[in-house]
Amino acid sequence: MHGLMMDVPLSIPSMIRRARRLYAHREIVSRRPDKSIHRTTYGELISRSARLAKALQRLGVREGVRVATLAWNHWRHVEAYYAIPSIGAVLHTLNLRLHPDDISYIAHHASDQVVLVDKVLWPLWEKCAARVGAKHVIVMTDDGLVPPGTLDYETLLAAEDDTFPFDDVAEDRAAAMCYTSGTTGQPKGVVYSHRSVVLHALGLGMVSSFGLSDRDVVLPVVPMFHVNAWGLPFACAMLGCGQVHPGPHLDAPSLLALFQDERVTLTAGVPTIWMGILAALDAAPGQWDLSHLQTMVVGGSAVPLAMIRGFQERHGLRIVHAWGMTETSPLGTVSQLPPELMDASPEDQYAYRARQGRPSPLVEIRARNETGIVPWDGTTMGELEVRGPWVAASYYQTDGPDDRFTADGWFRTGDIVTIDAGGCITIQDRAKDLVKSGGEWISSVALEGALMGHPDVAEAAVVAVPHAKWDERPLAVVVLREGRTFSEDALKAHLAGQFAKWWIPDAIVAVPSIPRTSAGKFLKTAIREQFAGHYGLTDTAARGSVS
Repeated sequence: MHGLMMDVPLSIPSMIRRARRLYAHREIVSRRPDKSIHRTTYGELISRSARLAKALQRLGVREGVRVATLAWNHWRHVEAYYAIPSIGAVLHTLNLRLHPDDISYIAHHASDQVVLVDKVLWPLWEKCAARVGAKHVIVMTDDGLVPPGTLDYETLLAAEDDTFPFDDVAEDRAAAMCYTSGTTGQPKGVVYSHRSVVLHALGLGMVSSFGLSDRDVVLPVVPMFHVNAWGLPFACAMLGCGQVHPGPHLDAPSLLALFQDERVTLTAGVPTIWMGILAALDAAPGQWDLSHLQTMVVGGSAVPLAMIRGFQERHGLRIVHAWGMTETSPLGTVSQLPPELMDASPEDQYAYRARQGRPSPLVEIRARNETGIVPWDGTTMGELEVRGPWVAASYYQTDGPDDRFTADGWFRTGDIVTIDAGGCITIQDRAKDLVKSGGEWISSVALEGALMGHPDVAEAAVVAVPHAKWDERPLAVVVLREGRTFSEDALKAHLAGQFAKWWIPDAIVAVPSIPRTSAGKFLKTAIREQFAGHYGLTDTAARGSVS
């Protein structure tokens, strides 16, 4: 039966050709480091991307060569997104929030041959350069002044014409790669194929997902070095969305000004960003006209129900909760209300929207515990496993087999979930963050969400602390809202109305700030270390006392 359909590869150049032909006039807006606004169009940007492709080829970049970027979100970074995979090379985004040792390790492990660096990030790159040994370093800047031994991005482009054809490449060829944050060991590389990128972009266009179309203007607050800005720069090209990029300015007033001035319809980022946005809106209601903003996608960690409610009830803004990982490109599940809840009470709708949602089409889910695959009953916990055409099958150049990938083709996520009868997942915790007290599991995520629902609390994190009698007990750290006073008893009473008594943390401690990972998530390893002896027992002693 071979030959019934055209054998056309699913490749990034096909998306670029489409954008150039159909959406040449659509704007791509960026905020520069000096806060000024740069405007271009798909037509102009893709012409420059063609010049970049030819310049990289002239520098010797061939199929499979890793070309790294160390850059904020802006138009030149988008040009690299489109040019590098289109010559068969591999786009490798470096996380600028990592320690220089980690950046050096990642760039060396990936064998990056060429690096594109924002000039404002040059001091960071200088700490890494000697250990990476890239053949060429290209500096992206407006002033043409670049450090000795480097190449100026604009000079390279000016020397080329824009006749690069954006011909298709094989769909199974590597197109891009990102590394995990490495909070539990060395960072691991995840490689995305052209086929996976194209299918992922289609997934973002589905109404049950992000619902992107050429009527949208999209601002990814999520960095372009974090899972390719959740695939949005690629999806926007395919679907004809306008793009707005915030550069290095991720403070709430700068973002809100862009939402207003550029009539952004969809934005996406991690919860910590939106907590800051909500605080700014609460402090100055009505200051910004956000009437065009239809969807605020939040992922990266669980979203407190109080935040969803706060945006909706106080400002008329809709939070859409999503779940994913570097290994899933990252689209995994999206919490759009199902038809049966359209007429439900606001309370029932909020409760559903605070969960992580159903799997995107083409993504399959299941969960497993020590007894096997768990039922979809909404109560039995198990580790979430996923598979699909944009889910990784292995890590890049790891030593030996990895138990995160099952023999029958599933990826073990490390997230502990329940799945209800309708296929909606609720993340209870990361496997390493669950509190096991007296043999029973306690969800730190549920406690954190409840604490952040208290009017005195801005942020909350819950960790397991060693305990002589119960093995572990939960401990909460909270950051108070400005002008509020701390009352441990009041917070415990707030939790007592929502959880069994044995779930309530033995201690709640006020702290000035909570440490974070490079992706903006709470760094619970640091919290556990700081409070390891809070219940009078070290971690080592606790482990030794348990038979």
